[in-house]
Amino acid sequence: QVQLVAVWQELCQGEPSLRRQLSALYDTLLGTWHCQLQWAAQVFKNPQEVVTVLLIQTLGALVPSIPVCLSSALERTGQDRLAQLLELHSASVHFARGLEVAMLPSLKEQNLVKVMELVEVVYAPYKPYQLQYGELEEENLLIQISAVPLEHWEVIDCVQELNHSVNKLFVLAAGAVDNCLKLTDGLGVCGLLKALRALFSKYTSDFTSTLQSIRKKCKLDDVQADSPFQEDWTAFQNSVRIISICGELLHRCGDFEQQLASRILSAAGKYLSDSYSPCSFSGFQDTSSAEKKSSIKNPWQEYNYLLKENPSEYASLLETLYTLKVALVPGEPASVTACPWAHCGIHALGIRSSSCTSALQSWSSGGIGETLTDDLPNFSLTPLEYISNIGQYIMSLPLHLEPFVTQEDSALELALHAGKLPYPPEQGRELPELDNVADYWLGSIARATMQTYCEAILQIPQLSAHSTKQLVTDIDYLINVMDALGLQPSRSLQNIVTLLKAKPEEFQRAAKSLPRRMAAAIAAMRGLEG
Repeated sequence: QVQLVAVWQELCQGEPSLRRQLSALYDTLLGTWHCQLQWAAQVFKNPQEVVTVLLIQTLGALVPSIPVCLSSALERTGQDRLAQLLELHSASVHFARGLEVAMLPSLKEQNLVKVMELVEVVYAPYKPYQLQYGELEEENLLIQISAVPLEHWEVIDCVQELNHSVNKLFVLAAGAVDNCLKLTDGLGVCGLLKALRALFSKYTSDFTSTLQSIRKKCKLDDVQADSPFQEDWTAFQNSVRIISICGELLHRCGDFEQQLASRILSAAGKYLSDSYSPCSFSGFQDTSSAEKKSSIKNPWQEYNYLLKENPSEYASLLETLYTLKVALVPGEPASVTACPWAHCGIHALGIRSSSCTSALQSWSSGGIGETLTDDLPNFSLTPLEYISNIGQYIMSLPLHLEPFVTQEDSALELALHAGKLPYPPEQGRELPELDNVADYWLGSIARATMQTYCEAILQIPQLSAHSTKQLVTDIDYLINVMDALGLQPSRSLQNIVTLLKAKPEEFQRAAKSLPRRMAAAIAAMRGLEG
């Protein structure tokens, strides 16, 4: 023992790297095990126990102790503490596996209590850090994700960085899972999940901030409701790319959750007994009884620092494992981490590039009734210019939208399904309107147009009989445009045209099944009150 302690002191004085110090010490101890076992077999009846005790005493007598050296090395490391810790831990794991392989052939003859004591001495220096794994991993992930650039002066560069950041995010997340399994053998899963939630929360916050920055760069918040209509297909193209990135995030998140749940159960499922129930401690008891029935236990595989040091977290671990085991059905992702991107790109951007509703501004003026009455020839039953312009623009939208969605983009479609564009289909009309992804936008724009048109119509103070006929003609034209595009006219628009077409003597009967407020507004407009 004295010689072994002296070897350690020489290593500490001559070798600056703790990793190499540990490797050299462990090689010496492993060699000692084999040499001393041969000698002890000639002298003692229980040679394995004698050599095991020798290693226990040697590891306990080291000056400076391994925990002290470990603490000093990590203090000098700075921000990369977790990486340094994993590197040092791997040296101890390699040593432990070497001892395990050496002991396995004669495990029946071993004093398993002493072997477990040796196991605990080998791993004891890492126990404080294993118990703090969640905090260490969270610190590590937040430092690394903060170094991922998202913000740039040019919008196109921002979009490019958002795209690149997706893979970086999931590389970090996968690396965290590797770290957890290497350092804690799955016992740190609760800390891992907390760290992953912090990672995704930070990334989502940065992602959203970048979207807000893009809004400012595109001056979307500066657009006034009564400002002249201007197309900006470049902004729309960038918005499509961002929404597609959100879809990729959703897709990758679903895959990651499946893989995470599977890896957690593969590594840590051994701690969960088949009869475990989250409402009792039967899992602990049944495991113990099962162990009693087992002829041989391998202390190297039975080591469990968490059960002794933090029983409450161990209970939480078992509950998590039980939940995953029950929930992990093929084809259904287990909700292990929060997936926050469903609405991120769509609602945060709100690109106004293809809005056609500003063409309806003339309908909101107070004198529209008089204008129609004064300027409308009795024989004019063709759509007026304002509605023709709107219809022609909507008819041209498929051609404008096609270049942005010509290729099949499952990520874009997933994001549009999850995030929902403004003005969704009315209840009972949720079936897909068309087969093309571009039709998500087309349908949204068309419904926005119809809603704005209805609101403008209901603000008209007065209509003459001729004006009423003209308005019916205009509405019918817009309905025909919707039909030509395979879109359904809104219920409000259909109700308005029904009320406008109703003869004065039949108006009350037509209005009975329609919204009362709308019927009253149309009645006042047509002078049919009372």
